[in-house]
Amino acid sequence: MTESELRDTIAREMPGVRADLERLVRIPGIAFEGFDHSHVERSAEAVAELLRGCGLDTQVVRHGGQPAVIGRKPAPPGAPTVLLYAHHDVQPTGDPALWESDPFEPVERDGRLYGRGAADDKAGVMAHVAALRAFGDQLPVGVVVFVEGEEEYGSDSLDAIIQAHLDELRSDVIVIADSGNWDIGQPALTTSLRGLVNLFVEVKVLKSAVHSGMFGGPVPDALTALVRLLGTLHDDDGEVAVDGLVGREGASVDYPEDRFRFEAGMLDGVSLIGRGTITDRIWTKPSIAVLGIDAPRTLEAANALQATAKAKVSIRVAPGDDPKSVYAAAKAHLEKHAPWGAHVEVTLESDGDPSVIDATGPGFDAARAAFRSAWDGAEPVDMGVGGSIPFIATFQELFPGATILVTGVEDPHSAAHGPNESLHLGEFERVCLAEALLLKNVAETLTK
Repeated sequence: MTESELRDTIAREMPGVRADLERLVRIPGIAFEGFDHSHVERSAEAVAELLRGCGLDTQVVRHGGQPAVIGRKPAPPGAPTVLLYAHHDVQPTGDPALWESDPFEPVERDGRLYGRGAADDKAGVMAHVAALRAFGDQLPVGVVVFVEGEEEYGSDSLDAIIQAHLDELRSDVIVIADSGNWDIGQPALTTSLRGLVNLFVEVKVLKSAVHSGMFGGPVPDALTALVRLLGTLHDDDGEVAVDGLVGREGASVDYPEDRFRFEAGMLDGVSLIGRGTITDRIWTKPSIAVLGIDAPRTLEAANALQATAKAKVSIRVAPGDDPKSVYAAAKAHLEKHAPWGAHVEVTLESDGDPSVIDATGPGFDAARAAFRSAWDGAEPVDMGVGGSIPFIATFQELFPGATILVTGVEDPHSAAHGPNESLHLGEFERVCLAEALLLKNVAETLTK
């Protein structure tokens, strides 16, 4: 098919693609513990039905975790095979009061579709479906569509699924549609991602809580000790103060501070923390954040010195560093800086590897050409991402000869993982067109 024919076909397909996206958004498929996992099953079956409708040999698979979907269509003689990845599970919604509309009832406002998973990552699923529908029976490459069911919950069973279906998933090009673009009207390829270490630190100072009036003064309370300990993780400028963590400078993309502050939703007068350019700080250097604290709620707090307090700490691991060594360094730091002889216990919750992708070669040329066409000549940006997709390192290890393209549907206003998550519908159509053009370009470039 010609580029003009693909443009026309994608435009015709978009109403149906959007309708199917909205059906997926209505399924609250949350893989976290404590949620009804029957919805994840429904979500997997809905995705499987969509892939079967594209003529793919499709199965729902699992290996100890939530269901994934694998659909396959063999390559024409001599043509390459492309693996298309996305995930159908979503993040919990958080406080419903923070949403302007029902998280699981998609609503359009000002050209954006609002709903949990509308961007992350059910639109990624539907971008794959749109590209397949555009070609119909004229698909110029082989495809394997791999839609995971527990990415948001840590991909615990992903390695087992990949190992069990290794030959089915083996491909020449891998498209991971779980990232985003640099801005509305500005496409991007993601070429580096930080890794992740999540840990718990618990401080103990007493056998049990005691009266704050009778013992306050000489006896420390655990919450104050924990706060002081957490404060040692950064210096006065907010730079990470844990020895042994790797970071580097030199990110090539400029990120204006006013744009960054607006997109982050920072309040007037609040300073940025750390040192270096903004892109260095969010892409190529480590960061540390306290995600939560177990302590009495203020409405329930008695006049007592707390015996124990616990925090969850998240470390984003810079490309080039190792999560195991990062955890060891953080554990050593927290134990070393225990205030007032408090007992400190550090435990690992989860970790994931960072990734750096060498974005050169014919597969990347094919992708950039597709993006330029879909965005009417806009040059794609090679960008880093401060977040983590640890399984990219798994794909790099298991498929060392494959070209790995990290793409996505999100833009800086999508609010993925937050309240009022949304998808820019105009950009979504460009993403769908770009993927169809990518398949065309890959076929023309890599067919033997």
